Amino acid sequence: MTGTDETRSRWTFLTNHARVLLEIARDPQARLRDIAAAIGITERAAQGIVSDLEEAGYLTRDRVGRRNHYNVNPDRRFRHPTEADTPVGALIEIFTHRETKESGRPYP
Repeated sequence: MTGTDETRSRWTFLTNHARVLLEIARDPQARLRDIAAAIGITERAAQGIVSDLEEAGYLTRDRVGRRNHYNVNPDRRFRHPTEADTPVGALIEIFTHRETKESGRPYP
């Protein structure tokens, strides 16, 4: 086998872009610092990812007072050609369905 146990245990299936999108889907009024803390990245990294997602059409950002309010576009398709026929809403549904069932919080 290649790599150490430490190296093998660090990889995950979801990218930070997916995690940020999921956090925003869970709480459209979340602050960047809360999003960053929830997934273990810096606030600056979270800001860059939100900008990427906004530029690509996966979300929009509206200023409400001093806070941002995000709207996720669940119909936007995945970027990679092998998943391009699937909307990101399917991913959001997978990861928010469990929370809705367990916590009673509805997916917005």
